[in-house]
Amino acid sequence: MSGAHPHVRRFAFSLCASSQDAEDAAQEAMIVLFSRIGTLRAVGALASWMFQIVRHECLRRARAMSGRQERVAEAATPSAEDDVLARLEIERVAAAIASLPADQRRVLIMRDVQGLPGRTVTGLLGLSTAAMKSRLHRARAALRADLEIHDESTPQ
Repeated sequence: MSGAHPHVRRFAFSLCASSQDAEDAAQEAMIVLFSRIGTLRAVGALASWMFQIVRHECLRRARAMSGRQERVAEAATPSAEDDVLARLEIERVAAAIASLPADQRRVLIMRDVQGLPGRTVTGLLGLSTAAMKSRLHRARAALRADLEIHDESTPQ
């Protein structure tokens, strides 16, 4: 998962007005992604979802910036607690992905994190389309189940 962060940052830098907004948007996208990955449907691609989050965050920041030009507002900085919680969430998702069997993990990372087309993945891994889709489905289901189990066992 952490391998996707440079791609997310690069995308954010191409959309956001300032480098600080791009960094913030990329970080926010990773937090949203990791907190909601359990809601990902099997047919949706993780990479496109992630880039939609970045795009939305950059647009939100641009709208907020235009409102700030009319009035001076304090910039809220994330607390140390928020930063620690975000890092723990990233580690939790990375551990869940690492616990997948290698064949499922490779397909999941290539399709959902790197955003490679199915034909490319099947060619690189020497799989049939059906085998690649089956592994991807099992990987997503296992990841979702692992994250849901953790969410249910966490006291609220």
